[in-house]
Amino acid sequence: MRCRAAEAYRERIIGPARGVLPDAELAGIAESLSGSCTTEIASFDEFTSLLADDGSYGEYHHIVFDTAPTGHTIRLLQLPGSWTDFLAAGTGDPSCLGPLSGLEKHKQAYAAAVRALTDPARTRLVLVSRAQASSLGEIERTYLELNQIGIGNGYVVINGVLPDAAGDEELAKALRAREAAALRAVPGTVARLPRDILELKPGNMVGIPALESLFTAASITELPATTAPVPGAGDAPLAVLVDEVERDGGGLVMCMGKGGVGKTTVAAAIAAALARRGHAVHLTTTDPAAHLAETLHGSIPGLTVSRIDPETAIREYRAHVMETKGRNLDDEGRAALAEDLMSPCTDEVAVFRQFSKVVQESRRHFVVIDTAPTGHTLLLLDATGSYHREIARQVGATMGFVTPLMRLQDPAQTKVVLVTLAETTPVLEAKELQDDLERAGIHPWAWVINNSIAAAHPMSPFLQARAASELEEISKVYALADRVALIPLLPEEPVGEEKLAALTAYSSQPA
Repeated sequence: MRCRAAEAYRERIIGPARGVLPDAELAGIAESLSGSCTTEIASFDEFTSLLADDGSYGEYHHIVFDTAPTGHTIRLLQLPGSWTDFLAAGTGDPSCLGPLSGLEKHKQAYAAAVRALTDPARTRLVLVSRAQASSLGEIERTYLELNQIGIGNGYVVINGVLPDAAGDEELAKALRAREAAALRAVPGTVARLPRDILELKPGNMVGIPALESLFTAASITELPATTAPVPGAGDAPLAVLVDEVERDGGGLVMCMGKGGVGKTTVAAAIAAALARRGHAVHLTTTDPAAHLAETLHGSIPGLTVSRIDPETAIREYRAHVMETKGRNLDDEGRAALAEDLMSPCTDEVAVFRQFSKVVQESRRHFVVIDTAPTGHTLLLLDATGSYHREIARQVGATMGFVTPLMRLQDPAQTKVVLVTLAETTPVLEAKELQDDLERAGIHPWAWVINNSIAAAHPMSPFLQARAASELEEISKVYALADRVALIPLLPEEPVGEEKLAALTAYSSQPA
């Protein structure tokens, strides 16, 4: 939908100008609308179009948004207020919104969106989490940030809690204890919100009957009668990937995927393993949730940990532009430049600038990036592609230059690792991400299937049924990937150096 929205948005702007403006000028407009800002605004416009000011939704009684993961969603929900403030401060720079668009129309639409989002009678915020300390901490952060812009009326759904029907084998007992501890420690703000708990189901949540089963408890009599062990899913420990990464002696490793699949854990495990082997490693994240510190739970010699913080990046970028581009401007010119830099469009550019520095650093030693969830990462890569095209246009094809995109496209310098779960939706989204990367000339190096019940070789009928439902998805991944690592579902969360070290040594074969 994001790509279709961007194409439709560009056509709305360029279409009326065909036959009116010269082709060269149309090409310039098209180029200016090819970046991440346009993609974000196009998606945002589609979002705000559903937030009618009078509260009527046409033929619909309700509109349900299945939002992007946390960081990207916070950004989306903050945009109405950000653009309203920016446009209220002055005329603004229309280049981000389209050179032929009326700013007054945008002001009215964004103000209406703000009213709808902050009206508890019209908007209900449902925060969905697993029974994990990190996930619960993230929804508290989300709730507090959205409260600051007036979005409240929060409800909590804890999804995928292991039911009694899963039996009493050691793995099931350990998982229940882990979930119970997380629920006892629910952050105070979230604990005060209305809460529903949904049990884990034995199969994938695909199709109407499966979705309807969310509201009923699973019973043992509904499960397959066989207790035969699920066929093994192959021996593919994460350590094998670490061995291959190490052999190159340096470079960039980017862990990508949708939210909640364990990108941070996999990135931290790879970085920690390389550091323990005596290498200098920089582990960083572009994820607004930024769980690296909690996952590492301490320092490791040789491992430097950082975060590409959007607020810091934006502040430094604005200062840099004012000191360089604004140095020789008069007072009126500097004021206009400062106003333009307050546009929400500058945010992605600022983060890209920091990202480029990290990519450059990977020429000297190992750099491991825990990327933001899929949609936000694609915006970053979109900015990378826009920068590459602009440099190529300015310098010319005959001149020698190397852009961040060229480094990401070079398999000798960059290894992209797609992280997923052995479930229908995560595998489908990772496949779509792989397709997007391929179109950008970036070929994923490996896939990691995280938290696999099949790889844990369970014995109870419930967990075996769950494991059997994974096998088709695991087969799909093997068909898509050059390399695969399979991480079993573990009795304890892999937090801290010792457990992360074990993660890179786990085999999917039973002991």
